[in-house]
Amino acid sequence: MVASGIYAYLPLGRLVLERVCGVIRKHMNKTGAQELSMSVLSPLAMWEASGRDKTLEPIMLKVKDRKGRDLCLGPTHEEEVTQIAAAFLSSYKQLPFTLYQIQTKFRDEPRPRFGLVRGCEFLMKDAYSFDVDEAGLKIAYEAMRAAYEDIFKECGLNIVMTAADSGPMGGSVSHEFMVEAPIGEDALWFCQTCSKYYREQGDCPTCKKALVEKKMTELGHIFQLGTKYSAALSAMFVDKDGTRKPAVMGCYGIGVSRILAAIVEQSYDDKGIIWPKRVSPYDLSLVVLDDSLLAQALELSDELAGVGLTVLVDDRIAGAGVKFNDAYLIGNPFIAIMGKNYIACGKLDLEIRKTREKRSLSRQELVNFLREEFNG
Repeated sequence: MVASGIYAYLPLGRLVLERVCGVIRKHMNKTGAQELSMSVLSPLAMWEASGRDKTLEPIMLKVKDRKGRDLCLGPTHEEEVTQIAAAFLSSYKQLPFTLYQIQTKFRDEPRPRFGLVRGCEFLMKDAYSFDVDEAGLKIAYEAMRAAYEDIFKECGLNIVMTAADSGPMGGSVSHEFMVEAPIGEDALWFCQTCSKYYREQGDCPTCKKALVEKKMTELGHIFQLGTKYSAALSAMFVDKDGTRKPAVMGCYGIGVSRILAAIVEQSYDDKGIIWPKRVSPYDLSLVVLDDSLLAQALELSDELAGVGLTVLVDDRIAGAGVKFNDAYLIGNPFIAIMGKNYIACGKLDLEIRKTREKRSLSRQELVNFLREEFNG
């Protein structure tokens, strides 16, 4: 923590963050969305045009430059992306398209809390679709909904999708993607019989059993915005019939840095974090217990790098207990030990972090096993 609501990412956390971003990019690109990078500073006049300079004023971080211009650090980017679209959009033939970015956002939160869950500075993936009509918007919306499910699944998260209030974002339809977490700021009501979630307390409409409260954290929110921003900021196109119309927009956000906190809340044991294998800082922790084996450990690391895998080699001068404890705490999905068994019979002791299952494997067997786990 640098200050309340402001955090630095240390090397291992940054690696996880980059891998999460990689998962997000993969699934965004599959939908045909194109990545761009928008500004951090934006003119307040842009927000005045949409009317959100008032609705978002409590959380806006505002500054003046030396020329006296009013600027703010972007809390979100609907206005700017719409202005970008307005500069280039002219015909229905250019539609549909979707733009997205992964960028730091800034919000003057009144009560920063729960670490990365509620901060003043955070990483967000925001995407924006532009369509000719509502039918096109619904197609884009469904594609993003499916992509979100795939993203959260690959990140190892159990997600609940619920209908939600659009709030100051606007639009007619929105859905939230939430995870159970003891530190969650939201709540849903859960049926222990049919495993369904609801937004209201009472009895399950299906099972007629009493619902129990579950604390939830929101990780994603998608909106059917309609023409709220395109009409205000003149993102217009000429349709087939020759009439000028505002583009029909959708908005799709994911709290990228929140995903780290959510994974830790859902995936741990008494030894430490258990990172899902697609987002772990490294694919394998290689614990070296004899200095004479260091050269062979580095050769194994290079061999695994050759098949696209990353290895954290623990070559410190430290006791075996210290190395084991740190390997558990770091939480890479597989731990391999190179020690007495390797010297005696060429076998590495492998532990699968999630299940604690142990195997004794030769060097080539280990390479084959990991290649199958990650690329099979």
